[in-house]
Amino acid sequence: MENYNQTSTDFILLGLFPPSRIGLFLFILIVFIFLMALIGNLSMILLISLDTHLHTPMYFLLSQLSLIDLNYISTIVPKMASDFLHGNKSISFTGCGIQSFFFLALGGAEALLLASMAYDRYIAVCSPLHYPIRMSKRVCVLMITGSWIIGSINACAHTVYILHIPYCRSRAINHFFCDVPAMVTLAGTDTWVYEGTVFLSTTIFLVFPFIGISCSYGRVLLAVYRMKSAEAEGKKAYLTCSTHLTVVTFSISLRSPTEGQGSGCFYTILTPMLNPIIYSLKQGGDGALTRVSQRICSVKM
Repeated sequence: MENYNQTSTDFILLGLFPPSRIGLFLFILIVFIFLMALIGNLSMILLISLDTHLHTPMYFLLSQLSLIDLNYISTIVPKMASDFLHGNKSISFTGCGIQSFFFLALGGAEALLLASMAYDRYIAVCSPLHYPIRMSKRVCVLMITGSWIIGSINACAHTVYILHIPYCRSRAINHFFCDVPAMVTLAGTDTWVYEGTVFLSTTIFLVFPFIGISCSYGRVLLAVYRMKSAEAEGKKAYLTCSTHLTVVTFSISLRSPTEGQGSGCFYTILTPMLNPIIYSLKQGGDGALTRVSQRICSVKM
């Protein structure tokens, strides 16, 4: 076994890919997923900006979700791919802090944004007359700004702590990125107080949004069931509900201090790829693609 104990301040990322054919296959697969996520999320942002039919609060929030997913996967995969290609597993102290900050900030912002999207659908179905007021452009901007700011504050607090604790043991992180729970296990001091703050942070950014989403869509589906005239809107709300609950449920079940690298792959790599596919099929993105394509063809002619 390699000895990764060192005297420098750099960390060592043990990585995801074993030095074998299986590792090469996994590397190619991850790169393919990464490219799909980039294309999918960039396409969603472009379609929403070009198609005037999608200039609504729901799609405005959805474009922000794509932006978060785009940055989310870009924070992890390029460094991981570079390490595999060059055989260099080290990451600087500062680089590790930057990666941890953006990972936590984007994750927190995404959880709050999903709760905002649930609120949007709740108001659209249960209070359609008040929708223009409760989901005005100003409200959407406040929701998005608040998600980014709160997520960044939370990330800053965790990053500052994790970079100031003493590391008396090996600096080899048993992960493919600088994940805070994996770094805490390397600490040379008692971290039980910090683990309590991690629990509180998880409750705020995952459990509370999950409860809010569940309650919002529960009432939406109940209202739709009682109003047969809203059948079309009900189907859209149901599909949105299932998507959001799936994302948040996996987030809660996987983002724990004992998570493995396999589960880490799901919420850092697979989810950013799946979100644009799900929303483009369920939320009318396919129709937007057709309209934008026809507009481009008419301009060329």
